[in-house]
Amino acid sequence: MRLGGPITPRNLGPEEWAARARALGYRAANTPLDETADDATVRAYIRAAEGADLVIAEVGAWSNPISPDPETARAAREMNERRLDLADRLGARCCVNIAGSRGARWDGPHPDNLSAAVFDLVVETVRGIIDAVRPTRTHYCLETMPWVFPDSADSYLALIRAIDRPQFAVHLDPVNLVASPRLYYDTGALLRECFATLGPYIVSCHAKDIALADTLTVHLSEVRPGLGALDYRTFLREMARLDPDTPLMLEHLPGEDEYALAAAHIRAVAAEVGVPLA
Repeated sequence: MRLGGPITPRNLGPEEWAARARALGYRAANTPLDETADDATVRAYIRAAEGADLVIAEVGAWSNPISPDPETARAAREMNERRLDLADRLGARCCVNIAGSRGARWDGPHPDNLSAAVFDLVVETVRGIIDAVRPTRTHYCLETMPWVFPDSADSYLALIRAIDRPQFAVHLDPVNLVASPRLYYDTGALLRECFATLGPYIVSCHAKDIALADTLTVHLSEVRPGLGALDYRTFLREMARLDPDTPLMLEHLPGEDEYALAAAHIRAVAAEVGVPLA
């Protein structure tokens, strides 16, 4: 697997971007490009990545393509198509979004989000995005979430089968699946289930951690890797069975010092369990 994380500042040119990634000890990175990048710029970042032995991990398409507002949904779907095309031009591992939400907040809960009707809407939406682009060098993925599909390994597999497109793959963020004390206290079992069910389809993963507070009713908070209950020994052992170029991307930390501590923890666990970490 290849550890990666955010590269700042975001306005770095290709050679500076690649050098900064390697200086941080990363072997995977996301480019600062968006869909407006011309072909020459895309090629420059590809060359820089190849020269530094970096995998371009993901292109984010964070938006709400299943919004109940038709204009919001249309704009999001079109943006996802453009971002998927960019990921394909870059040869990134994936273009990733969440499924969205039927609520006012694009990534928030809603009573309908886990209904059969929304499952069908997600299938239709993802098919439309993939079919509009027909990528050949990347995959389109939905990040796992606690309150919209895919919210479990089984629901992700059901989506894969229903969408029925080889360009649809898995972006695994296991912390987002830890939605109860039962799961929190046995994240090893959750991880083993995810990799057993979805392993052949996983193209990228996120590295976070989660902590349970002792305040009623249930309060689960995202924290830096090493400060929570996610079983990183199991996580890294399972990831080691995948394609060795699979990115494990750090995210959502407040600054470089926190990212350095997170990376150090993951590298220490990898060394402890004898897992190669590029």
